[in-house]
Amino acid sequence: MGDPRGFLKYPREEPRRRPVELRVRDWREIYEPFPEDKLQLQGARCMDCGVPFCQGPTGCPVVNLIPEWNDLVHRGRWKDALKALHATNNFPEFTGRLCPAPCESACVLGINSDPVSIRVIEWNIIDKGFDEGWVQPVYPVRRTGKTVGIVGSGPAGLAAAQQLVREGHTVTVFEKADRVGGLLRYGIPDFKMEKWVLDRRLDQLQAEGVRFETNVHVGVDLSGKDLVRQFDAVLLTLGAEQPRDLPVPGRELKGIHFAMEYLTQQNRRVAGDLIQGESITAKGKRVVIIGGGDTGSDCLGTAHRQGCVEVHQFELLPQPPPTRAETTPWPLWPMQLRTSHAHEEGCDRQWSVSTTAFSGHDGHVTTLHAQRVKFENGVFSPIPGTEFQMDVDLVLLAMGFVGPVKKGLLDSLGIRYDARGNVAVNENFMTSIDGVFAAGDTKRGASLIVWAIAEGRKAAAAIHHYLQAGRSASRCSV
Repeated sequence: MGDPRGFLKYPREEPRRRPVELRVRDWREIYEPFPEDKLQLQGARCMDCGVPFCQGPTGCPVVNLIPEWNDLVHRGRWKDALKALHATNNFPEFTGRLCPAPCESACVLGINSDPVSIRVIEWNIIDKGFDEGWVQPVYPVRRTGKTVGIVGSGPAGLAAAQQLVREGHTVTVFEKADRVGGLLRYGIPDFKMEKWVLDRRLDQLQAEGVRFETNVHVGVDLSGKDLVRQFDAVLLTLGAEQPRDLPVPGRELKGIHFAMEYLTQQNRRVAGDLIQGESITAKGKRVVIIGGGDTGSDCLGTAHRQGCVEVHQFELLPQPPPTRAETTPWPLWPMQLRTSHAHEEGCDRQWSVSTTAFSGHDGHVTTLHAQRVKFENGVFSPIPGTEFQMDVDLVLLAMGFVGPVKKGLLDSLGIRYDARGNVAVNENFMTSIDGVFAAGDTKRGASLIVWAIAEGRKAAAAIHHYLQAGRSASRCSV
């Protein structure tokens, strides 16, 4: 520790968000630069806590060496901090910008004070590394002659690809979209992560030898069985793209869309694409977002930038407490009210609201019908006399995801599923089919980006062992 009393001397600081009236006019990232001297002071706040709960298992799924690189930043040893950061995390620029930072919730200092600004330090280490030219391709010492096909180019697939190609395997990543990145490309708005951040990392992966095949929908353009025949091992990192629907009267009306339809289209606009088919936009419209999580927040920020007239966000669950709930004590991820940058830009937030129907005119939604509910003993019950309706032009369904899309590749392979409907694997990430592995949201359901990277790394290690052993690992028996 460079300053054993740093946590007592320096308050927690984070970068300022750009003024609301300015940032809603563009699609650039929302934060202003954070001075290097302030970052060093923030690194000094990291305590000699003995057991660094920030590293996991409740804190960091990739087991980041957080105390080490915090101290290195404090000492101004940025290149060493970058080495420590990359030792466990392939893409700290993604987690630093997009992860909700369970590490900070598990920070020992957070028991009775503000936790260390871990996330901010993380993304500034990697950005400095790129700026200084320290991030360079890493090449294998030998080639194994083994081939691996990866389906899906989200964070799990990319992390696995980088680990495997560095082991000397020939890796091909298949992506059904026209650009690489999965939800990093088309699900995350640019105001949270501009796409040059993704592209500079993809340049490194390509230089290291990862092959990307875009516009290839495995299971449609290429059969799953052909894929398995072509490669010595296959990894499924398809994500969990099956959205949770809202089966109520009027759902078929125009103007009601899943969140990812909406977000993907706007990301394409920002990339300069011409939108084919129906244009989904909030410009000049009254918008209701159903769902109170991160995806709903992304829809909210997008609606502001598109120029909506008004926007409401409904959540079925009760309003969380303003501070950590007793049911989620430290070091667990706290159940508490969170206000995102998008909420700061303006929103009517309502909790305990159940949408019961939609009605419209000429086939387009014009009215949302809802009712207040109470949540007791795990059951939602309508509150009599609380029915209401609201004029609306655009409804966005951001209620989460129920698992991977099974129709197509997964069903055609005859993959077994677990009790939650995700792809079942054994302790080696092997599915019920020999040589076929699964990781990330495909295997665990919709989760955090840091979990996707962690699982991609673990699956890569399992695949490497499988290929080196030259024999079949035991299949999943679920």
